Amino acid sequence: MTHPLYGREREIRAIEALLDRARGGRGGALTLAGDAGAGRTALLEAAARAAGPAFRTVGTTGVPGETAVPYAGLHRLLRPLAAETERLPPAHRGALGTIMDGAPTAARLVLYTAVCELLSLAAASGPVLCWADDVQWLDRASLEVLAFAARRVQDEPVAVLFAARDDRDDAAGLAGIPRLRLAPLDEEAGLRVLEDALGTANGDLAEEIVDLACGRPLAIRELAAALTPGQLSGAAPPPRALPAGSSLRALYRRRHRGLPAGARRLVLMAVAEEWLGAATLARAARLDGIGAADLDAARDSGLLRFEGEGVAVRDRLVRSSLWADASREERRDAHALLAEVLVRDWQRPRRLWHRAAVTGEPDDVLAAGLADAAAKARRAGRYADSWRLWQRAATLTVEHGVRTDRFLAAAGDAWASGRSRRARGMLRQVRPPAWDGTRAARAALLRGEIEVAAGSPATAVPVLRDAAERLAGSDADAALAALMWAAEAADACGDARTYLEIADRAASLPPGGPPDAATPAGGPSGGTAPAGSPRGELMLAYLGGMAATVRGRYREAADRLGTAARLGADTADPAARVWAALAALGLGDGPSTRVLAAEAVAAARRAGNAPVESYALLVAGRCEALLGHPPAPIAACHDGLRLARATRLHGHATEQLATLALTAAFTGDADTANAHLALLTGAADRRGLSRAAAFGTWAPACLDLAADRPADAAARLRLPGRAGLAHPPARLFAVPHLVEALVLTGDHERAARAYAHFRRWTDGIGAAPGAPGAPGREALSRRCRALLARCDAEAAEHFTEALRLHEAAGAVFDLGRTELLFGHRLRRGRSPRAARAHLRAALRIFERYGAVPWTARARAELRAAGAAVALPVPERGAGTGGARSPGAAAVARAASGAGGGAGAGTGGFGTLTAQQAHIARMAAEGATNREIADRLLLSPRTIDHHLRNVFTRLGIRSRVELARLIR
Repeated sequence: MTHPLYGREREIRAIEALLDRARGGRGGALTLAGDAGAGRTALLEAAARAAGPAFRTVGTTGVPGETAVPYAGLHRLLRPLAAETERLPPAHRGALGTIMDGAPTAARLVLYTAVCELLSLAAASGPVLCWADDVQWLDRASLEVLAFAARRVQDEPVAVLFAARDDRDDAAGLAGIPRLRLAPLDEEAGLRVLEDALGTANGDLAEEIVDLACGRPLAIRELAAALTPGQLSGAAPPPRALPAGSSLRALYRRRHRGLPAGARRLVLMAVAEEWLGAATLARAARLDGIGAADLDAARDSGLLRFEGEGVAVRDRLVRSSLWADASREERRDAHALLAEVLVRDWQRPRRLWHRAAVTGEPDDVLAAGLADAAAKARRAGRYADSWRLWQRAATLTVEHGVRTDRFLAAAGDAWASGRSRRARGMLRQVRPPAWDGTRAARAALLRGEIEVAAGSPATAVPVLRDAAERLAGSDADAALAALMWAAEAADACGDARTYLEIADRAASLPPGGPPDAATPAGGPSGGTAPAGSPRGELMLAYLGGMAATVRGRYREAADRLGTAARLGADTADPAARVWAALAALGLGDGPSTRVLAAEAVAAARRAGNAPVESYALLVAGRCEALLGHPPAPIAACHDGLRLARATRLHGHATEQLATLALTAAFTGDADTANAHLALLTGAADRRGLSRAAAFGTWAPACLDLAADRPADAAARLRLPGRAGLAHPPARLFAVPHLVEALVLTGDHERAARAYAHFRRWTDGIGAAPGAPGAPGREALSRRCRALLARCDAEAAEHFTEALRLHEAAGAVFDLGRTELLFGHRLRRGRSPRAARAHLRAALRIFERYGAVPWTARARAELRAAGAAVALPVPERGAGTGGARSPGAAAVARAASGAGGGAGAGTGGFGTLTAQQAHIARMAAEGATNREIADRLLLSPRTIDHHLRNVFTRLGIRSRVELARLIR
C-alpha cells in the first residue's frame, strides 16, 4: 500500500532534481541513508512515480539470505534488460551472460564496463531510473558493480538511487556517491503520518505515539495499527513499546539476541540505567566478566551510542523494545548488577532504586530515601533528576495518599524540567479517592497549566476553572494561581467574555491560604502565594487591570496595572514578573516592561524552570514588538522558539512564530515573514490560538503597507470574525496601522471611527493619577491625529510632537515611519524643501534597519520632492511577492536616469520621474486612474497626463503593453 510522504520535502526535492537532470541528458546518483523504518523504500517508490512513463525503471533489492551469494542482486537487476543485453558487443554480452547463467567467470573490469554499456543502451530510447533498495543486504559484488556504474553516468540520461541502512557499514562501497541522510520526522510530520493511519491525531495519545516512534514513520504506523479500543478512548494508557509482532521490534530483538552473552548484559544495563559512565562500565566489566570484545560487539550492533566516555541506548524506541522483550530474570540481573556498580555517593538514589527493582516489591524505607534525594534535587533546581526520583519513590510507596503526593511531585518536576509528556504520564498515575478533592484539584491545576503551553488553551480553560472552584474553599491562593493560568488561556484563544468571568471570580476569592501555600502545586511551576503576599496582590491587580481595560474603564485599569507593575519588583517568582511586565506594557511603560521581562527570563533560568522561561521569553519578545522596536524581539523570540520546540511547548512555539512574523513584517521583510507565516497558520488554527492568528493577520497587512498597498492592508485589518484580528488587544494595538491604511485610501470617516477607540484608551490610561508616561503610544496617537487632520498646520503640529515622543520612547523604526508620512504630507502640501529633511531622516533609519521596501519608498518620495537621490533596484521586493519583476526593474532603472537626476531623458526606455514610475507600476497592476488619484491625492486628469507621458517615453500605446513590460 502506498502511503503519503510527510516531512520529506528536502529528500523529494533532491530526487526530483536528479530526475530533471536525467531528463536533460545529464545523469547522476544519490544514496538515501536512514535508520530502519525511516521511509527509504517509500522514497524510492515516490521516485518511480515521479519518473512516470517517460522513464524506464529497473531495480533490485538486497535480501539477507542472498548476501553471501555473489552477484545475486545484479542478477535480479539484469533480468528485465535481456533484450538490451543481446545488443551488446560480444565481450560485454558474454560477461553478463555468465551472471545470468549463474557461473560468473568474466574479469571484473569487463563485467563493470558491461553494466555501464547496458545502462547506456537502455537509455538510448529515453531516460532510465535505476534503483537499489536495502543496500546493506546486497552482496558485495553486486554493490561494487552498481556503484562503479553509478559513478559514470554523468553523460547519460540515467538516474541511480541507492537506499541504505544508516547503521550499517556500506559507506566504503558507495564512496564517491552523494549521500543524503534521512533525519527523523519532526513532530508535525509525525502527527500527519499518525492522522493518515488513524483518521485523527490529537491529544496525549497522539503525542505519546509520535514521541515513542522517535521520528520513524514505520514505527508510527505499527503503533497505530496495534492500538486497543481502550487506548483510543483514553481509558487505557498509551503503548509503552512497539507491538510484539512489529517488524522493527523484531529487528532490534534479532540484533540483541545475536550478541555474545556479555554484550547482551551490557546492552540491558544501558537500557535499565539510560546512561553508563566509563567508571561504571569498568566496574561492571570486573564484576560480571564483560570484556573488550563484548564492548565492541555492543558498539557494532547499532543498539547503543557512545558519548565521550559513556554509553547509552540509541533512542527511546530501541530502549522500550529491548526492555519489553527482556525476560523477568534478565531484568532482575541487570538491576542487581547496577545496584552493585553504582557505588558513588551521588549515585545513591539510583542504587536504591535498582536495589528495590530487584525485589519488585513496595518498600517504604527505600521510598523514603528516594523521596529525600528528590527533595534535595528539587531544592537545587535539578528537576531532570528530581522527577525520576519522585516517580521511583512513588512506585515503591505503600500508603495511597503519600504515593499520590509523590506522583504529583514527579509530574510537577517533570513539567519544570520541560518534559510535558512525562508530566502527563505521571498525572495519569494520580488516582485520588473520590473524597480527596484537594489532590484531584492540584492534579487538574497542573494538567491545565501544561495544556495552556503545550496543548490547546480552550481545553485548559474549563480544567483550570474547575480546579480553582475545588481549591477555593481550602486553598484560595492555589485557586488564584489556577485562575491566573485560566485567564492566560482565555486570552490566548481570544475569549474576552470568559476572561472577564475569570477576573471577577478571582476578585471574589477569600483571602489567605495554608501556611505552606508557597510550595508549588505538584511542583515548582504551578505555584501559589501566601495570604497578602506581593505575588498574590500582583495577580489580583493584574487580572483586575486587564479586565478593566477590556471593559473600557481605562482609568481604573491604569490604577490596577500600575499596582501590578510596581509589585513586580517585590517578588522573586518569575511567572509573577512576567505578569508585571504585561501590566507595564498595558500602561505603555516601555522601560519597566523591558526590565521586568528581562528579570523574569533571568529568574526562570536560575530556577531551572523551562516552561516559565519559555513563557517569559515569549512575553519579552511580544512586548518588544508591540513597543515598536522591530529588531529587538528577534533574539528573545529565537531563543524562546528553540526552547519551546525542544520542550514541546507547542502553544509557545506557535506564538513565537507569530511574533517573529509580525516583527519581520514591520520592516517589510516579506521572505522572512512569509516563512514564519507558513508555519504559523495551520498550528494556530489547530490549537485555537486566536492571539497568534491575529498576529498572523496583522503581519500581511504590514507587508501591504510597506509595499504601498494601503487598500489591501485596510481590507485585511477590517476582516470580520476569526478571519481578521479576532483578539481584542491585538486589534487595539493595530489601530495606528489601520488608520494609516484607511487615510491613504481616502477613507477618512472609517479612519476617524477606528482612531476614536484608540484615543479613548491612550487618553484614559495616561490621565490616571500617578500613571507613568507612555511616549511611544502617545506618539502613535499623535501620528493618527496628524493623518486625520484636514489642515496642514494642524497636521504639522501633531507630526512634530509625534517625532519628539518617538525619540523619547526610543522607538526608532516608528520614528522613521512618522518621518516618512510627515515628509509625504509636506510634499503634497507644496513644501518640498521641508519635506526633504524629514524624508532623508526616514531614509537613514530604514537603511540602518535594512528595511528594503521602506527604503525604496523613502527614496521615491525624496525624488518626488526634487532631491537627487539614486533609485537602486533592490534584490528583494516588498510585500508578499519576493523579488521584483524584470519589468519593474526596467521601469525603476528608467526612472533613475543615466545621470541620477529627475529630469526627462530621450531614447529607448527614456527616463521616467519617480512619480511617473510609481504611477506606471500601479497602472500595470490594474488600478484605474481614479484609484491611483485617490491613493496619491491627485486628480484623475493629472494621472491621465502622467500616463500619457509614460507611454510616450516607454514607446508603448496601451496599458496592456505596460503590464507586459512590467510583469
